[in-house]
Amino acid sequence: MSVFEIGMLVCFGASWPFALYKTWRSKTSAGKSLRFLVLVFVGYVSGVIHKLLYSRDPVVFLYALNGAMVFGDLLLSLKYRTRRVQPAR
Repeated sequence: MSVFEIGMLVCFGASWPFALYKTWRSKTSAGKSLRFLVLVFVGYVSGVIHKLLYSRDPVVFLYALNGAMVFGDLLLSLKYRTRRVQPAR
């Protein structure tokens, strides 16, 4: 377990709740890249698998938590991908 790995996961993890909230509130996925979200999700899944197979430590929880938030953002983006932002009147 590395303090730098923990720091990276905490910093990345701090941004996902804001992204989730923005997608949920705006009900649109405008400006979101589904490819990016899928790649980030696959990265977190790979981190969980690595931790479970080769380096069991509590950091696996941070990988799983971040992965769950990215997956949630991905699902919301898929749900709202056909919606467009209505212009202000």
